[in-house]
Amino acid sequence: MRKSYWFVCCFLFLSSGLLAQQEANHSPASKEKMITPEVDSSLTIKETVFDFGKIPQGKPVHHTFEIGNSGAKPLKLVNVQASCGCTTPEWDHDKDITPGGKSSIRVGYNAAAEGPFNKIITITYNDNQTRQISIKGEVWKTPSASAPANTATNDLKE
Repeated sequence: MRKSYWFVCCFLFLSSGLLAQQEANHSPASKEKMITPEVDSSLTIKETVFDFGKIPQGKPVHHTFEIGNSGAKPLKLVNVQASCGCTTPEWDHDKDITPGGKSSIRVGYNAAAEGPFNKIITITYNDNQTRQISIKGEVWKTPSASAPANTATNDLKE
């Protein structure tokens, strides 16, 4: 009988704690905390996706994305990071973009692997805000030789 008494007490204690937790999650104060802050849209990007189309394998390609600052405060690019090592972004690390000013991010792709690609580049600015741009296209396999081998040249040697 004592075991069942303790079991019932523990059950009631745990269930009351879960019920209190659920009520806390639905309270008006917790809803205010769930609202995400307004995203700073001062970073403007002329185009967010660039399609290289079909490119030959082994021939690196580049594209420059134009960015601007439409806000009232200077904008600092903290980091520009590609989704893989085959994509290399370049930007001015030390320069803030003044209000109304413009800058650029040059993105290179090495085109080593054959087939379609879609690479994401994440721009982190003003410490913790992010935006994404992307490049895409298709790499076609280039012939192993510049021209087909001519077997008739062996006849000329004889």
